[in-house]
Amino acid sequence: MIPIGNESRRVQFPLATYLIIVLNIIMFVLELVNGDNFTLQYALIPANVSRGEALVTVLTSMFLHAGFLHIASNMIYLWVFGPALEDVMGSIPFGIFYLLCGIAATVLQVLVNINSQVPNLGASGAIAGVLGGYILLFPRDSIRAVSFVGGSILSNRISALVLIGFWFVLQLVSGFTSLGDITQGGVAYFAHIGGFVAGVALVKFFARRPPNNVAELM
Repeated sequence: MIPIGNESRRVQFPLATYLIIVLNIIMFVLELVNGDNFTLQYALIPANVSRGEALVTVLTSMFLHAGFLHIASNMIYLWVFGPALEDVMGSIPFGIFYLLCGIAATVLQVLVNINSQVPNLGASGAIAGVLGGYILLFPRDSIRAVSFVGGSILSNRISALVLIGFWFVLQLVSGFTSLGDITQGGVAYFAHIGGFVAGVALVKFFARRPPNNVAELM
């Protein structure tokens, strides 16, 4: 199930959200132009960071992606859920919130796979923080989503609580079943978990004004 729009909320122009999306796209273009060496230079390797090396990659890895599907899925989630949080936080606080969630995501992923040499990259840890903040503030929002069933594309509405809640449970189950695997690449589930928990914990400190234009879920 892929979210494609928020039917419950109209917000002011989400400058920070769009800037983050643009920055991710620019970095992805640079990856395509410069090849694997560029990506590996700025991706995060848990074993290096745990030794206090290449600490800048804690930030740079948040703006790298492994392919078109990777960046597309992350940016869709940010585009759907980011503006509402930015609307109640303001652009600069939202940017800080986003980065803090991404850092928290990375810290947990490194702690779980502290000796791993597998490069980590992607915005999903920070975006998980956005989802964590969203589900706490706007659980009843109606989210337009599409599903792929038997070769058909189905469009439906679902509450943010159900959509994000199901996503988080999936991360928990997948994360704990993948414990101990430090040699294989794949999804950094504990980055998602760390980012989500950070978003839940931090959102009330950053939300400064009431939300606009709430429509009840029918």
